[in-house]
Amino acid sequence: MVVRTEQLRRYVKGRPEAPKESPRILIVDDDRETRTRLRDYIEKNGFRAMCVGDGAETRRALLHTHFDLVLLDPMLPHEDGLDICRSLRATSDIPIIILTALCDDVDRIVGLEVGADDYLAKPFNARELLCRIKAVLRRTSLAPRTADPLGATAYRFADWRLDTTERALRNGSGPAVALSGGEFRLLAHLLANAPRLLTRVELIGLVRGRELDPSDRSIDVRVSRLRQTLGDDARTPRIIKTVHGEGYVIGVPVEPEL
Repeated sequence: MVVRTEQLRRYVKGRPEAPKESPRILIVDDDRETRTRLRDYIEKNGFRAMCVGDGAETRRALLHTHFDLVLLDPMLPHEDGLDICRSLRATSDIPIIILTALCDDVDRIVGLEVGADDYLAKPFNARELLCRIKAVLRRTSLAPRTADPLGATAYRFADWRLDTTERALRNGSGPAVALSGGEFRLLAHLLANAPRLLTRVELIGLVRGRELDPSDRSIDVRVSRLRQTLGDDARTPRIIKTVHGEGYVIGVPVEPEL
């Protein structure tokens, strides 16, 4: 089933301002017992929570209520929860933690690739989940709200232009190219800091996720996807260069527009 991206876009543009209260968490899981148990534990630890059981309820909740974080089980009835994650990430920076019984490396990488901030396999320790929620929310509050730390409204590089106001990537006068929230932040920070090398540890913090070990592959996955989007040869990249053992750097001239 196709996720209604336009509805999620309207939610992002017109959602209510964040209330000056404890963070509100949306729990998306098709198992009623799991939802209830998670809600009770989360509320007992100082958060507010709302539960939904499928994609349609998720969209309705997001359209009408402000949430600070989403706990998402991708195995939902009628539609793939990963499609919801992908569509939401394309239109919003709201943090997403995937909770699923699928726990091999491929599933974890796919979850991070479509835009999740963290991934926790079931069954999990409730205290660990609470720690991860707090870590993701902490990074959300500390992360810059715009992806342009130097104040530029756009960056021109190679044949591309990244507009940081519209969050749009274009090649010449062509249509905007879709980027996930993590891909946009990663590219914007690389361009803003060019020609300085950014270490993997720096980039992990900038794209906002859990406190990852530097060996985590989420940054590599996002760089790979950016290279595909930019037509950058993965074997001999020209735009996003790898400095082995250290990090990544933009290898072409960058012109900021102020």
